[in-house]
Amino acid sequence: MGVWQRMTMIFRSKANKALDRAEDPREMLDYSYQRQTELLSKVRRGVADVATSRKRVELQINQLEQQSTKLQGQAEKAIGVDREDLAREALTRKSAVTNQISDLKVQLNQLQGEEEKLTLAQQRLSAKVEAFRTRKETIKATYTAAEAQTRINEAVAGIGEEMGDVGLAIQRAEDKTAQMQARAGAVDELIASGALDDMTQIGGHDDISRELEAMSSQSDVESELARLKSAAHGGAIEGSSSAGALGAGSGGQPMQAGTEETPVQQPEEGRA
Repeated sequence: MGVWQRMTMIFRSKANKALDRAEDPREMLDYSYQRQTELLSKVRRGVADVATSRKRVELQINQLEQQSTKLQGQAEKAIGVDREDLAREALTRKSAVTNQISDLKVQLNQLQGEEEKLTLAQQRLSAKVEAFRTRKETIKATYTAAEAQTRINEAVAGIGEEMGDVGLAIQRAEDKTAQMQARAGAVDELIASGALDDMTQIGGHDDISRELEAMSSQSDVESELARLKSAAHGGAIEGSSSAGALGAGSGGQPMQAGTEETPVQQPEEGRA
């Protein structure tokens, strides 16, 4: 299969599918009914034309019959006044008129037969059109009811086009809501852990908080420093007591008189 044939087939299939979606049976039925009524109108006009021709032929026949009767009277009058020549002429004309009447009667019979046929065809076609109209309205009503029922069922089931869009919108809204809730929870956790500052605390409130935190930290430092000093002072006193005891008891002898005992200098922190 060539490229052009494939393109043609694809185009036809697409066009057929598009036409199938665009086709409305009610519109097609209305169009068919319109064409049938147009055809019925043409048949009626044909019947009217044939009837008009028949009527015209009948009038001509009547006129010729009147003329024939008149010529017959003229011939009789001519014979009454011994004018055989005029009587012959009148009878000759009457014969021609009689022939015309015969031809017109043949034509009249043909027109009458044609008119009867067209009248019968008109009656049959009119009955068919009327039956089609009734059938058309029934099909249209059934189709409309089925279409409405289908839309109602789709709306109830939520599979219609509009309901599908609503469902997608709801799903997107729920997804965004869940995402926003997760983001809010994460920010709260970061703020609580101190990894992220609370930007809602503005103005003097932040300064006071920072000052209080600094004072608390300084107080902790001072308390720790005092504890360390106290521990160090207690260790120094214990060392001095141990050294004095060792000097007095060394060999069991007292210190020499000329020797002056140097007093132990106490740390300033202890005197204080």
